[in-house]
Amino acid sequence: MLLPSSRLVEIRRQYACFPPNRYLISIPCLGLPVAAVQLVDSVLQDLDDATKQKIAAEMNLSETAFVTCLHTTDSFDSSVTFRLRWFTPSVEVDLCGHATLAAATILFFVSGNQNRMLHFETRSGTLLAMHKEDSIALGFPQDPPMPLDQWNRTKIKPLLDYLGEVVGEDSVIDIQLAPTSRKLLLRLRDNTSMPTLQGFRVDIPTSIVTSKSITEIIRGVILTVKGSVENQAVDGEGVPYDFVSRYFAPFVGIPEDPVTGSAHTVLGPYWNNLQNKNTLYGKRKDKESSQNTLTFHPECLLQLSNAVVAEEVYSSRCSPITGSRLPDIAVSCSVECWRSEESQSSFRNGSSSPKY
Repeated sequence: MLLPSSRLVEIRRQYACFPPNRYLISIPCLGLPVAAVQLVDSVLQDLDDATKQKIAAEMNLSETAFVTCLHTTDSFDSSVTFRLRWFTPSVEVDLCGHATLAAATILFFVSGNQNRMLHFETRSGTLLAMHKEDSIALGFPQDPPMPLDQWNRTKIKPLLDYLGEVVGEDSVIDIQLAPTSRKLLLRLRDNTSMPTLQGFRVDIPTSIVTSKSITEIIRGVILTVKGSVENQAVDGEGVPYDFVSRYFAPFVGIPEDPVTGSAHTVLGPYWNNLQNKNTLYGKRKDKESSQNTLTFHPECLLQLSNAVVAEEVYSSRCSPITGSRLPDIAVSCSVECWRSEESQSSFRNGSSSPKY
């Protein structure tokens, strides 16, 4: 159920970890605490990068999003455009889907921003967030992967050898690399069962994670399998997923990301190209709530939509800065991919589906 905004404001003020209008709020997207959001009044009062990195390390979640008003006259409850940056516990990253969703959720449902459309200025360009009744839709670029060439294959050979040991070299039937996000995608044989995929213990050695020749090419690793009844990749009602996946990013301080919107900017075009389906049904690891529906067309935007703010869940973690407990706000997510030109028009007009 949607909590009354007055209740959210009361909780926000009670558990604020910083001075007025600066908040740290962790977001268990898809049932897991995976992102945090801090609002900063304006660029004149913005935190330096070292402080942002320390806060992200303190939160120790996949990503912490920092939302900043662009001008001193701007406010979180009325402005349309904000600056948005994402930090893992160790580095700044170029794009994060669930942390962007978390930021938009805070602005719409906690700060009470009444604009239908928000713009986030980021390192990946301008991202759009639209408030549609009790949900939020985000517009993201796609990052289609390409077959790994021999030059890059040679440079990342230690990583490939390690992954081959974990999953079995004979199990890997395709290796591709997303050029923009630098995500390495390994497709495993179709007979790889869901329990087998879930059971892989991926702990990439430090020598690989810190290798400059590898990190200049790779920022994350996706393991993915085509779903079927035979390999037990089905939902609670026995409907097979079109694909299942896991995502690892120790290169940016995330051993395994429990949910990642940016990985679906790679998975969507990859599986659409193989299955030639307008709609894909995907699943992340073993969380029942991490089911994603992707409606995909070539040259598309990735659209992530969340359900209403579900409930307030208090974390046992305390900020060493104030000792206050950090509140969590639960949201659920789904994923859609729409054709770029038509999707942007539909997105801006508030249409619930693209026009093909």
